[in-house]
Amino acid sequence: MNINIMPASREEEIQQNVAIILATPTFSVPLDREFGISTEITDRPIQVAQSLLTSEIYEKIGRYEPRAEIVSITFECDDKYGKLIPKVEVKTVDN
Repeated sequence: MNINIMPASREEEIQQNVAIILATPTFSVPLDREFGISTEITDRPIQVAQSLLTSEIYEKIGRYEPRAEIVSITFECDDKYGKLIPKVEVKTVDN
């Protein structure tokens, strides 16, 4: 992921912030150990992981990027390899 320190628009900044939240594992940010998505979801059955991950995404985006409102969360699943990739669609809200 490329980080743009001077986003061209508010929407680009919000999209980038959401991407960073989703790409960061919890406990990896020294001064805010709760930032990011929990890795405890790993090795759970796909349906359980989807439910836990959906809840975690709503919580973390709501906490760390309140200018974004989640429109939808869908998942790409690879049952053979146990991969679960969330696709999060957000819209910008005024705060």
